[in-house]
Amino acid sequence: MADFSKESCPSVKNILLLDSEGKRVAVKYFSDDWPTNASKLAYEKSVFTKTLKTNARTEAEITLFDGYIVVYKFVHDLHFFVTAGDDENELILASVLHGFSDSVGLLLRGDVEKRTALENLDLILLCIDEIVDGGIILETDANTIAGKVATNAVDGSVPFSEQTISQALATAREHLARSLLK
Repeated sequence: MADFSKESCPSVKNILLLDSEGKRVAVKYFSDDWPTNASKLAYEKSVFTKTLKTNARTEAEITLFDGYIVVYKFVHDLHFFVTAGDDENELILASVLHGFSDSVGLLLRGDVEKRTALENLDLILLCIDEIVDGGIILETDANTIAGKVATNAVDGSVPFSEQTISQALATAREHLARSLLK
């Protein structure tokens, strides 16, 4: 059996979804490269400002920024970003970006704009969780990601090992209540 280390797996540093003014819609960091909230906000502002004048509407763009590879794409008034170390493969990062933006498009039924994204923030955060876990890339296919997220959002009978913390607590509460009522 092969021995895989975390270093040999493709990984990302963060996934950002910002609005057309550079404000957070949904963000998730997977490294300690930005230890404080202020440093995260500063990074988001600077990467937004650097990419603002580019035309990343038709296809993803790639840039090297502060020693990181940033792959990004704009859809309506939302800006999607994936950041990784400068030693990562740009094609893999582009597939992560496409998986994220396309699955969000599927889940929002093509209405990819800030208002709809904020109304469905739980689905977007679940998308990020399905794509990346602890920085390690798990899935990049938009249909698979959207399918898993939609199943988790609709079906309460998700295996305990695949539940989010809030789902797990709700399930535990439910089981406790049932056992007390018996």
